[in-house]
Amino acid sequence: MTTYRETALTNSYEFTAGAGYELPEYPFVEPPELHATTPVRHPVVIVGGGITGLTLACSLARLGVRAVLIDEDNTVGVKGASSRGICYTQKSLEIFERLGIFERIAAKGVQWSVGRTFAGDDEVYSFDLRQQGQYHLSQQPPFINIQQFYIEGFLVERIQELGPVDLRWQNRLTGFEQNADFATLTIETPAGTYRLEAEHVIDATGSHSPLRKWLNVPFDSRRGDDRWCIADVRFSTHPPQERHTWIEAPFNENRAVWQHLMADDVWRIDYQMAPNADPEYVSREDVVRERLARQFGPDVQVEIVWVGPYAYRSECVHAMRHGRVFLMGDSAKVVSPFGARGGNTGVADADNLAWKLAAVLGGKADATLLESYNDERLDAARQNVCVTNRTARFLRPADGTERLFRQAAIGLAKQHPFARALINTGRMAVANPYARSRACTYAAASAAGQSVQNVGFEWADGAQGDVNDLLNWAGGDLLVLVFGDLPAAALQRLRRLCLDAPVRSVQVLGTNGAAQALEHVRDPQGHLRGACHVLGQEPDHAWALVRPDGYLAATGETINAQLVAAIERSLGLRGNQP
Repeated sequence: MTTYRETALTNSYEFTAGAGYELPEYPFVEPPELHATTPVRHPVVIVGGGITGLTLACSLARLGVRAVLIDEDNTVGVKGASSRGICYTQKSLEIFERLGIFERIAAKGVQWSVGRTFAGDDEVYSFDLRQQGQYHLSQQPPFINIQQFYIEGFLVERIQELGPVDLRWQNRLTGFEQNADFATLTIETPAGTYRLEAEHVIDATGSHSPLRKWLNVPFDSRRGDDRWCIADVRFSTHPPQERHTWIEAPFNENRAVWQHLMADDVWRIDYQMAPNADPEYVSREDVVRERLARQFGPDVQVEIVWVGPYAYRSECVHAMRHGRVFLMGDSAKVVSPFGARGGNTGVADADNLAWKLAAVLGGKADATLLESYNDERLDAARQNVCVTNRTARFLRPADGTERLFRQAAIGLAKQHPFARALINTGRMAVANPYARSRACTYAAASAAGQSVQNVGFEWADGAQGDVNDLLNWAGGDLLVLVFGDLPAAALQRLRRLCLDAPVRSVQVLGTNGAAQALEHVRDPQGHLRGACHVLGQEPDHAWALVRPDGYLAATGETINAQLVAAIERSLGLRGNQP
């Protein structure tokens, strides 16, 4: 058996300071296996109680799947610290809405949509996400800034409300082995060591994953010499509630700076440091205050909440499944913090795998469906690593061609709009499309693999609803949205299909169409049709097959064998067969 005794830190911070946060502490409860004579087998064991592991646990609990989550700590976040991930994307917020914690996030966090980028004293680029088509139709805002530990705390409370997941604090994984049928985990606790068996193991332990080491998981890695230092602070003044980025900040020796507002009126300011900067020196309170005074003036009153230096690297595994172990979040890939692609993609990993595990364990799908997790999320991980690496090279270019290109881009962007697209201080994260999944049915003009925004519509009685309401109503089954009129034969076939497969169907009508199905909604403004990307198809013969994670498995025109095949493929029943 593989053993592990080193401290398994789940973050990359080298040094922390400040005492601005008080995190909740959860009690240790003796697991029943401590006194069992033989190991108990569980369908799912999640290792790691960060945002990714907790999102998966909450998603499984919502779908009624029993699971165990173990975490070596007794709290959320990083003990004694820190804001860490702060920007949560619209897709993550839509997922959190389904899980039942969005309202708490919205009430605590800060919504923003405007970003401005400066070089020296000049603004060279700005955007308002609410004016961009891919953002403005969802019921959730483009972004909310909130400290990561708040979301993790909300998830813990929601999991406790839902019930099926057993949260075990101060349970540390120290040994692991697996065979074709199950995995065996050795777990250390304050009351002793025990073993349990698992059909599926989820590695959500983060960038220092012990499971990744034990399994000898191959991965690509890139480490730069860029150094940053975070200062979480409160001010006596109130800067605009916008994302501000300086490529060359005069108050930071012409290095980059980010400025974001989070919950509790705390501003997070990331300062780019010299490559050889000493982490302890740049984190000293007098040095931090000197930087803040250069930026905001000597008379501004500043309360330092937390300080933490960091360096970043990028990593991406070659596969996200190894036997009975699924890697997710930072265990699978590590990205630099440009564009909010760290925690958000971990949330998406969890949302992707949760419904598939639930379908397989519930006997509704074939076990081969789980292979599509690797197809979809590895592709997304590679996209995000690629995008963030480009930003890192722009913010810290190598001497020579890269630096010349950046200087030229900045100079042109100050005068010419066309050059502003070359300014790369972080491409904000969006839902990754799935272009090569065995669970999607691709065809010409199909929108398979695209995410469906949480747009609104009207229920049959005129009440307002949204896509998440439909997904909740489907209860983990596939959802067929049929747009327009239905021929009698198609209606009969659809009814029979819903009786024979884990599928729910809803007819989507315009303002005046006559309902032919008991389950129908109205889409007077065409938002639901647009979200499903069926605008260009024949109005009376369009359908969209929506998965429980809000992704399109397929689209088509008529209720025929193509829909049946798409359903079978999205449940892992057809493999690569046409």
